[in-house]
Amino acid sequence: MLKRTLTLSLAALAAVVLTSAEASGQDNPRFGVWKLRSDAPPPQVNIMTYEPYMGTGMRITVASTNARGQSNEWGYATMFDGKFLAVTGQENSETAVEIINETTTRISNRRNGRVYQVIINTLSDDGNSISNEYVRLDENGKITRVTHAIYDRQR
Repeated sequence: MLKRTLTLSLAALAAVVLTSAEASGQDNPRFGVWKLRSDAPPPQVNIMTYEPYMGTGMRITVASTNARGQSNEWGYATMFDGKFLAVTGQENSETAVEIINETTTRISNRRNGRVYQVIINTLSDDGNSISNEYVRLDENGKITRVTHAIYDRQR
């Protein structure tokens, strides 16, 4: 009986710890679906979905449809530790994400071992939009282009 009580107590404790970890991960204000704000005519669409991943991380999925109606989906996971992880749906690609402050992250994209893009991703004060500054780099690390996009939270 003591062994059964101890086993049940440990199982209950594990459930509380797991639930607490999941709940803390759910607090990330980026979780949800975000759509590119665009003046481009449909069907050109870009939608990012941010979901909890392993307690404190995040899984990002990007679904795009271009003006010709061609669809593409790719994604990655991050623990916000700056470590490069493989991107699904993009051959030889990896992404690393670092937290800059409570509203801003730096996303580094590399392909075939070379960082070709850095994105500064900033959540708005009201939590309803994300602003991305896309900085393109050449093979020497020099900036070749900077573009901007805004994504709005979908309800």
